[in-house]
Amino acid sequence: MLLHFFDVLIAVHIATGSLGAIAFWVPVLGRKGGVNHRRWGRIFTIAMLCTGSFAVCMSLFTLAAPFETHPHLVGRFDAVFIRAIFGWLMLHMGILTVNLAWYGWQCVRHGRRRELGREWRNITLQPLVVLAAMNCAVQGWLAGLPLLYGLAIVGIATGLTNLWFLYKPTAGPQDWLKEHVKALVGAGISVYTAFMAFGSVRILPELALNPVMWAVPLSTGIGIILWHWRKIDRQVQARRSQTVAPRTKVAASGTS
Repeated sequence: MLLHFFDVLIAVHIATGSLGAIAFWVPVLGRKGGVNHRRWGRIFTIAMLCTGSFAVCMSLFTLAAPFETHPHLVGRFDAVFIRAIFGWLMLHMGILTVNLAWYGWQCVRHGRRRELGREWRNITLQPLVVLAAMNCAVQGWLAGLPLLYGLAIVGIATGLTNLWFLYKPTAGPQDWLKEHVKALVGAGISVYTAFMAFGSVRILPELALNPVMWAVPLSTGIGIILWHWRKIDRQVQARRSQTVAPRTKVAASGTS
């Protein structure tokens, strides 16, 4: 019964994750702010919230019964390894995905009104992901798996930078947009990481700890984030130039 229920969790997790992986590219590559951007961005967000929640459930079942939930790994890995990768690491990644999806949605929903983003779910998710990341690091150290405490840095950095944006004294006019990009692209990184890393275990288990399987989605996502941030900065500079130019002309005409 447990295995059947776990298989259902895997199926819906893969289904929502696949939907999110496809929807991800529409707002990333398409025209920003349009109908398709908003529609597919909403679909992506909901898919990521579901995918992350299912991942959390799967991780808890794995922690309670590692061999029963992963019979295909019996004889290949011990319970410590299975709990570390599919329990503690997946718990961390699931919470991280939910955190990024919810936070990114709150950023675009409230824009410059950061105080509205300080609602209890958004605030609770920040220390929660930090704690999950710290636990992941500890479990990785205990299991002798450096990958876990390496990836924990992502969760700690996410929680702390999110809180910094929500509570820092002053924010730039487009900081909310940068945070929106960071969060939702980060959620996209998590779903592709899951496909490449966790999914590879069912085909070639030895690839699960291969750094390349984790580095490719991460480096691609960071590149997308930095490209969009640079584009946002250029737009801000262009608007400032357009605002300054008329003032300069008026000042010049007044002195002539």
